[in-house]
Amino acid sequence: MCRILYARAEADFAISELLAPFAELSRHSSEFQGHGWGCAWREGGSWRHYHDIRPIWEDDLSQFGSTRLLLVHARSAFRDEGIVVENNMPFSDGESVFIFNGELRGVRIRSEGRIGAEKIYNYIRRFDKGDKCAATAKAVDIIKKRSTYVRAMNLILSDGAQSCLSTNYSENTGYFQMHQKQDGGLHLVCSEPFAGDRGWTRIENNTTIAL
Repeated sequence: MCRILYARAEADFAISELLAPFAELSRHSSEFQGHGWGCAWREGGSWRHYHDIRPIWEDDLSQFGSTRLLLVHARSAFRDEGIVVENNMPFSDGESVFIFNGELRGVRIRSEGRIGAEKIYNYIRRFDKGDKCAATAKAVDIIKKRSTYVRAMNLILSDGAQSCLSTNYSENTGYFQMHQKQDGGLHLVCSEPFAGDRGWTRIENNTTIAL
């Protein structure tokens, strides 16, 4: 299963300063997170994207500039399958970006996508009438009802103006529970607290919230 990070600030922050601790927690995760990684950030009112098939801790993280909104994903491919850069998140339709961590079984929805996470992203987009959180909450509720088992379904969706988190899991709280931290004007949401970093709080399970 994957690791995800969301960061929003009132002022520009250096992307590398957050990628470095995220890379370390991914490197030392209890599950392998080395099947590639990607990030999306806002620059000049538009999304910029980066994907690489290498583990995040082997990439040059100093190459990035600054932003006020960042989403990052380190991938652990389900059953070690489909390990190609095209399957690395964040996924984007140009207007929104999407990151996901989880595992679902027996999902009975019709949606296009190369892997399950992309199918979930496209399914959420069907319900999007301008309110990302409303669309996410509706889609997630249906997906949960139409799945045999939701081991975990943690996702973040953002269009730059509005961002939404949905966190749901049925086991392994220590691994799947999401965490957040407010540090001045910086808001962080991550699969795990950064090592040695205080001030993180746990996000309640079965929650869909605006960020």
